[in-house]
Amino acid sequence: MFDDGTPIFQQLADRIAGDVLSGTYAEGDQVASTNEFAAFYRINPATAGKAVNLLVDRGVLYKRRGIGMFVAEGARERLAEQRRAAFAAEYVRPLVLEAAALGIDAAHLRRMIDQETTA
Repeated sequence: MFDDGTPIFQQLADRIAGDVLSGTYAEGDQVASTNEFAAFYRINPATAGKAVNLLVDRGVLYKRRGIGMFVAEGARERLAEQRRAAFAAEYVRPLVLEAAALGIDAAHLRRMIDQETTA
């Protein structure tokens, strides 16, 4: 489940966020407790807590004292917007820069992308 390249708490936060994006957890749904995440993934409860708190700080989850953690209203759209921004920074910007370095203009790049999406 976890790899060595990214901190475990970040990987768990990404997995929970992915579950919100995919609809596994809908807005208003209760998510597992930090102890349940820790037991399931065999990690330290403090590590699981750090992952959950990261998502609370991002407005994806919220705490109901004495009850548990829940998916916040608008969480799916917030996550999608964050991922779109990350996609642009990680993939689109480098693609455009490389295309420019190769002398490929925007119109030709669009045609290349269109070809790949219809293939």
